[in-house]
Amino acid sequence: MTESQLATASDSALVRAAQGGSVGALDQLITGHLPLIYNIIGRALNGHPDVDDLVQDTMLQAIRSLRSLRDPDRFRSWLVAIAYRRVQMYLRSRKMTLTRRHPEPVDVPDPLGDFAERTTAELVVAEQRRELAEAGRWLEESDRELLGLWWQEARGDLSRAELAAALAVKPKHAAVRVQRMKAQLDLARGVVRALRARPMCPELSDTIRFWDGATDSLWRKRLSRHVRDCPKCHVYQAGMVAPERLLIGAVLLPVPAALTAAVHAALQTGGAAAPPVAMSLVALVQNKALVATTAVTVAAGGGFAYAVLHQPASPETPVAVAPLPVITPSAQATATASVRPSATPSSRPSSAAAIPQNAADIYVAPNGSDDGDGSAGKPYASIAKAVAVVKPGQTIALRGGTYRPTSPISITTSGTAAKRVTLTGYAGERAVIDASGIPADKWAITQESSYWTVRDLEITGALNQAYTCRSCTNTVFQRLVVHGSGGAGLMLRDDGTAANQVLDSDFYDNRGSGLAVQFGNGDGNRLRGNRAFRNGGDGVNLGAFNSAVTVEYTWSFGNGANGFALGGGNPASTAAHRVRHSVSWGNNGHGFVDEGNTAAIELGNNTAYRNTGLGFAMTTAPAILRLNVAIRNDQGEFSLTSGGNANNNSWQDSGWSESDFRSTDPSTAEGSRSADGGLPGTPYLATTDGLGASMSGR
Repeated sequence: MTESQLATASDSALVRAAQGGSVGALDQLITGHLPLIYNIIGRALNGHPDVDDLVQDTMLQAIRSLRSLRDPDRFRSWLVAIAYRRVQMYLRSRKMTLTRRHPEPVDVPDPLGDFAERTTAELVVAEQRRELAEAGRWLEESDRELLGLWWQEARGDLSRAELAAALAVKPKHAAVRVQRMKAQLDLARGVVRALRARPMCPELSDTIRFWDGATDSLWRKRLSRHVRDCPKCHVYQAGMVAPERLLIGAVLLPVPAALTAAVHAALQTGGAAAPPVAMSLVALVQNKALVATTAVTVAAGGGFAYAVLHQPASPETPVAVAPLPVITPSAQATATASVRPSATPSSRPSSAAAIPQNAADIYVAPNGSDDGDGSAGKPYASIAKAVAVVKPGQTIALRGGTYRPTSPISITTSGTAAKRVTLTGYAGERAVIDASGIPADKWAITQESSYWTVRDLEITGALNQAYTCRSCTNTVFQRLVVHGSGGAGLMLRDDGTAANQVLDSDFYDNRGSGLAVQFGNGDGNRLRGNRAFRNGGDGVNLGAFNSAVTVEYTWSFGNGANGFALGGGNPASTAAHRVRHSVSWGNNGHGFVDEGNTAAIELGNNTAYRNTGLGFAMTTAPAILRLNVAIRNDQGEFSLTSGGNANNNSWQDSGWSESDFRSTDPSTAEGSRSADGGLPGTPYLATTDGLGASMSGR
């Protein structure tokens, strides 16, 4: 495209050109949408120093994932959805940052803040605007986040369709959520007025005698109920100006010139090289002006909790792994003084409980030196050094911070059944491996050894496969977060891949599959308690693996292809995989598909919901399906070969519909994990009669 063509091109045309390699089109897309994204994120953080980091992170993810965008017409809503999720992740991580640093009650600001206050800080000139700002503190976290998007809609900067896309729901459902949020906001405004009234209602005064001032869910419900039912306090809900009128006067936040210039310069770096989009990504990752302040936070994120939470998976075979010491406040301050908080996944790793000091044998720290001895006082700087010298039975602990290897990491030393090798994040700190500096033609981490435990790590930015385990046996991967890679997140592959377990881990925004066991054979592999989402390929891929894999309590959603691909390859695999209590929703393919597998796949108590393909596509495998649920999948609920065996599934009962689910709101399922790494307890897609997946994770 010429410059004049670029200036007048539609977003969809620019997307196609950028996907084809036009740096100019990519520049136009990113810089053109920068003000919108800056305002969504900027108002969420109220001018916090992390705003630029979060905006940069959003744009970086957009550049990485642009080639996987299948519908160019959806670019704007797709970009807003990325920003919305980044805000969710950041706010939840901030909440737990302060919780971890201040285990006892202290006088600190609400870590989430209230979105109404942040987005209307400059509007606090009228009484009702002040009430609106304060009322936002009483909203649930999901409603605060929704308020941020709805504010942009009220301004006219987002359409209802774009708001719905950001929420990953239909416009009709988005309208219901907005109305519900506004009703809660109005009720909260009534609570604010009642608490400020002088004289205060005597009954309300008696109610709050033991209130500690926290705007938590319990007191929100208790005080809201009082205001709604009390004749004296109910009058405070009258005479309210519509929130649209209070919010609509806000002016746009100007994008800092330095941020605009940095993004523009990074996009232009290496412009003539091929492929241009890939070169732009590399330039963006390497541009110091853009990434100097994006060191990740050491704190873990929080989230929603229900009475029944997923029980985090435990390895089937007992694994003797010494946990690591909890850091004292002074030690943590020393270890993390140079690490600046930034946006973090809501599913970040979380380390274990307290244990004896000096439990690790080898320490690694971003500010260490490979000339050291690997002790706590003289840690190594590189993971490569640590895995090269480790011996069976030893533990490698990665101190908090970001590691940026420039060469592939190779793990070749094996442990034994009695002396496992452990690679783990240090307790209470967050270790991140940023693999963006490793060449794109190399796998970032390759393991060719057995009897390892790899846990509590985040791996991001790999330009190729993030973590590949070749012919590994008896290895446990637990509480990992792997995202933003150019290939698969985690792949177990090749002959002899046996008795491995992947537990309580999240794989998202990878260009290939999220989690894969492929191209080989080996018995006893187990995937449990994992989530694979927003990946370019399949969420979980078992293609061309010719031994049975057990998949249970695993969720796959929002992926570019199938939720669970249970076969594939040439010739097609023949493995009787077992899948139970797993869920597939919102994928751009089938929910569960055999992909040419001709073995007797077993599927029990699984749920497929709103996938663009079939719910269960078992067209070649003589599959056994029992107690599964499939609802609202675009191409139908199931397709079975004549050799299949189906009993007591939802499609065999004509009365089944969405109303049989306890909830069709995915926000809690897609939110933060529990503190111990388990899946978040959620009523989403749960049933009451034993069909479908148990969303409690048990």
